[in-house]
Amino acid sequence: MDVSRIYVDTSVFGGCFDPELEVESKRFFDLVRAGRITTLVSDVVVEELERAPDRVRKLIEDLPTEVLERAPVDGDADRLARAYVEWGVVPERSWNDARHVAAASRSRADAIASWNFRDIVSPQRIRGFNAMNLTFGYGLVVILSPHGISRATEELR
Repeated sequence: MDVSRIYVDTSVFGGCFDPELEVESKRFFDLVRAGRITTLVSDVVVEELERAPDRVRKLIEDLPTEVLERAPVDGDADRLARAYVEWGVVPERSWNDARHVAAASRSRADAIASWNFRDIVSPQRIRGFNAMNLTFGYGLVVILSPHGISRATEELR
């Protein structure tokens, strides 16, 4: 069975310390530690985690290196993120969210895990991300909450 390559945005790390999201966030990372999921992280995630509380930052440090893969935020990813903003998929205030999706799309992630329902995990936004991805020659992007990804991963057993 193939291991899913899932781009993980910063909200999933923070979710481990949110009473409403804690159980599902920890369940997701248990699947990562079990080798069922490879996590893709970008410099955007690293930068955001640098500003996070120590307990959140420690989560990525404690993940085994073999389950981590870097998703580059290069010129191509930035151009794609800029298109998301210019075409109104996300507002300018959501620049880092656009960069998360662009890095995942550029890296051809199997899916994106996020708890950000306002700016990422939204049917309207997902349609917009996919329209821009197809325009720029990238594939469709699947965006789910960690709960959705964990359920799908567990059902593949």
